[in-house]
Amino acid sequence: MSTKSKLHPRNQHLEGYDFERLIEKSPELQTFTGRNPRGQVTINFQDANAVRMLNRALLRAHYDIEFWDIPPAFLCPPIPGRVDYIHYLADLLAESNGRKIPRGPDIKALDIGTGASLVYPLTGQHEYGWEFTGVDIDPISIKSAREICQRNGLNIRLKRQNNPEDIFKGVIGPEDIFHVTLCNPPFHASLAQAESGTRRKWRNLGKGHSNELNFGGQNAELWCPGGEIGFIARMIEQSKTFSNQCLWFTCLVSKKDNLGPLARLLKKARIAEFRIVEMAQGQKTSRFIAWTYYPERQRTL
Repeated sequence: MSTKSKLHPRNQHLEGYDFERLIEKSPELQTFTGRNPRGQVTINFQDANAVRMLNRALLRAHYDIEFWDIPPAFLCPPIPGRVDYIHYLADLLAESNGRKIPRGPDIKALDIGTGASLVYPLTGQHEYGWEFTGVDIDPISIKSAREICQRNGLNIRLKRQNNPEDIFKGVIGPEDIFHVTLCNPPFHASLAQAESGTRRKWRNLGKGHSNELNFGGQNAELWCPGGEIGFIARMIEQSKTFSNQCLWFTCLVSKKDNLGPLARLLKKARIAEFRIVEMAQGQKTSRFIAWTYYPERQRTL
């Protein structure tokens, strides 16, 4: 087991990876394990196959997901950090629920860019029982997500976004009500920028030159015109149309420097409240922004 992390207090991975439990549930993981200089069992996180197998074992051992797979080269998300977002969203919603963590299918969550891995609905539904709708522009991602649902007997709604310029339009119907939206947006502005970031990451890992990502990623998962700030700016603008159909809109922000411009855009949108929620994960700090059009007195689940 690895050393303690700084994850959310309810995160199942707070104490690190329990490889004994993981291998017991998924014996095939053992092939990919070894020992680090401190003698602890671990995997080679620069090996895409090892990372994929670790995710499969984590989802089986902690979230009761018996089948999980993604197409080659698609984004393979780190489970502990992803589920942290879910736990902090639960804390946000608890504020409108008498400080009680909301559980059960009455809570409706919309995952924008759910991806081939379906990681947020899988973990969020297990932890809190919320009803998830996953949306993606990529047909291969939707096909993969649908197979994961079918093979595990899960009730998760999946929708294809047919217009890459739209975020909420076409997926939020006139009768739909959501308590929260979530999103891990593309953070590069171009393919060249994404490749440059990949080369820098590999150099930092001491691996020399490579365009290959150990966590994978397709174009729509890694970059879009305008990059992260352009994507979230569109999200803010389009959220106005659905202001009375969602309690909290939220989105991860990978670049701290983007918070200032996004805050100015939200002020112009005349929202009721804006939050920056920081999430400490080991040596790294990530964050998401949350905004609502509902005054505090009207926020009830």
